[in-house]
Amino acid sequence: MAESRREIVVAKNLGFKYSGAKKTAIQGIDLSIGVGEFILLTGPSGCGKTSLCRCLNGLIPNFYQGEWTGQLHVDGLDITTQPTSELSRKIGYVFQNPENQLFALTVEKDVAFGPENLGYSRDEIRKRVNEAMKITGTLALKELAPYELSGGQQQRVALAGVLAMKPSIIVLDEPTSFLDPHTAEDVMGAADDLRRELGLTIVVVEHRLDLVARYAERIIVMDGGRIVADGNLEEVLDEQFDTLEGLGVGVPRVSLLWSMLRRDGLLKGKVPTHVEDAASALSGMMTH
Repeated sequence: MAESRREIVVAKNLGFKYSGAKKTAIQGIDLSIGVGEFILLTGPSGCGKTSLCRCLNGLIPNFYQGEWTGQLHVDGLDITTQPTSELSRKIGYVFQNPENQLFALTVEKDVAFGPENLGYSRDEIRKRVNEAMKITGTLALKELAPYELSGGQQQRVALAGVLAMKPSIIVLDEPTSFLDPHTAEDVMGAADDLRRELGLTIVVVEHRLDLVARYAERIIVMDGGRIVADGNLEEVLDEQFDTLEGLGVGVPRVSLLWSMLRRDGLLKGKVPTHVEDAASALSGMMTH
């Protein structure tokens, strides 16, 4: 008998309007996320992606003031009643620009910052830091200053700092924005490895889908503060391609090419999400 799906995020009719704002940032959000999922959260600029993530990690309503409606539970905790220190044990957030969360004199001290503030013993802190740095491949960098690192190394160190808190969920906010394609591929691959090895739930906020499509199983599309599509990445990309393109979402280039050729009757079958999928589909067509 298959194991039942355990929900780690549950939102019901969630909405928020920032103080002084004319429009609601998010509204009518009904969402459930299962343990171990790799989710791509996308949509046009200003669609509510960042506000939803701020709700997940408690920045809303603990730091950003405004009108909250509905319910949100993360790993069994009611977001509106929990201090951010408790929420930090459940959900980790890696910012778009890693320099915004790296500030210590050395990489090792940066990774240790979270566990130190939670009051763990020296031995426990050392254990957590070493484990997190080994997993992210940053152990050799521990004596360096963060400003000496490349963009990809900074992203990995920021990820290590989050892992040292041992959260259940990690949110990466546009992690490829400051990286070249090769480094971005490495970072996304590392995130997927963490999900598989540690059973983490990964949410990647990204409007360019090329580098995330090979890893994400599910896509959530937002527009105007609402969820307008939610489902299996391959199915949503195939069935709602025009909708995504119309919203300005950066669909994978191979998907765009395949869709155009399919419209002209030159190809058939589902729109692939990445090059390997396309190559496999073309190979299958040639052998039949």
